[in-house]
Amino acid sequence: MTEYLTIRRNIDIISNSEEKAILELNKYFNKDDFFVELKDGLIEIHLNVLDIKFLEELITKISKMNNLRENNILNQIYLIIDSVKSYGIKSGKRLYVNYNAERKVKGRAKKIEDRGMYYYARNNNFSKINNELPIAFENKILCGDSEEILKNLPDNSIDLIFTSPPYNFGLQYENSEDGIDWNKYFDKLFKIFYQCIRVLKYGGRIIVNVQPLYSDYIPIHHIISNYFMENKLIWRSEILWEKHNYNAKYTAWGSWKSPSNPYLKYTWEYLEVFSKGTLKHEGSSENIDISDEEFKKWVYAKWEIAPERNMNAFQHPAMFPEKLVERILKLFSFENDIILDPFNGVGTTTKMAKQLGRRFLGIDVSEEYTSKAIERLNNEIDNKAKKNDGKKTHLKEENIVPIVPKFV
Repeated sequence: MTEYLTIRRNIDIISNSEEKAILELNKYFNKDDFFVELKDGLIEIHLNVLDIKFLEELITKISKMNNLRENNILNQIYLIIDSVKSYGIKSGKRLYVNYNAERKVKGRAKKIEDRGMYYYARNNNFSKINNELPIAFENKILCGDSEEILKNLPDNSIDLIFTSPPYNFGLQYENSEDGIDWNKYFDKLFKIFYQCIRVLKYGGRIIVNVQPLYSDYIPIHHIISNYFMENKLIWRSEILWEKHNYNAKYTAWGSWKSPSNPYLKYTWEYLEVFSKGTLKHEGSSENIDISDEEFKKWVYAKWEIAPERNMNAFQHPAMFPEKLVERILKLFSFENDIILDPFNGVGTTTKMAKQLGRRFLGIDVSEEYTSKAIERLNNEIDNKAKKNDGKKTHLKEENIVPIVPKFV
């Protein structure tokens, strides 16, 4: 059955000549595309596909043939149709119905197979056997070098990794050098990411929040993505975290009012999302905690979330907000999954993992940040205890390790 955009208007008494003109007009169009009818003091215009230029010329022709006055019913019909501003264009004709629908591709599955879906990640050597994380690492916040600590974890033992490595902008991280030579920066970063890939489960996800250093013209997000792709991970999405003019306070313009070297400003950061081995992450439907409305909203890959406003309280220069972590964990992991942050900082990831019923492991080289992360986690445990009549659930305080300068 043909769908139409139907427009109804009240009409005054029209002449027999005008009624005849409407019947004449309809003869020039396929009824599946367009037609007009009169019903009990109403005129109904049914629109599907229409060449508006042809309609205009035809109305002029029919009006002259029937000696109609200037403001006749046909001219009124044209003005009503031309006032409709929501339509698509195909082959010069206006489409009024389903013009936003996705084009269907015949034989889509075969064409995808022929092209080679994520061809760069094929022929990997990933084991499909996932392992349990040793209890010694479950629900822990550790202080030390992530590369060395992760070497103690078994392969395929982490469900999701969410992290934001130091930006190398020259920010003042406690006990950690920032703004170093780029080769040294990426050399160390990729050694840690190598271990992250190894410990990630088959079907697990790794998500990296990163902001390119525009002043150095270093596309960090592309360099990191290339590393993961070269190591056979599947690029599944890129999320824009829109912070709304957070970086607009910087006054660099490059060449002022000149095309010689303009400096572009950005109000967003990137979240690069990768999967290991397969796009599907196995889990129980009982452990899904994302709502219908959250899912429908969050699958649009531009997230408008205000940046963290409380960084001074934690003396950390680059915290991401709790709402960002909440979306990542609910959209890409199940309850009781194991979440790893190898650059845990002051513990936003581990706090939110606890709050949302996930298990976790956080690692950071800074003793000060580790101490603050543990403090935030203890506060979260206390808050949960108050809501559960004093009963501490899922995580016991003794499972949080004290600060240690080196992990053995």
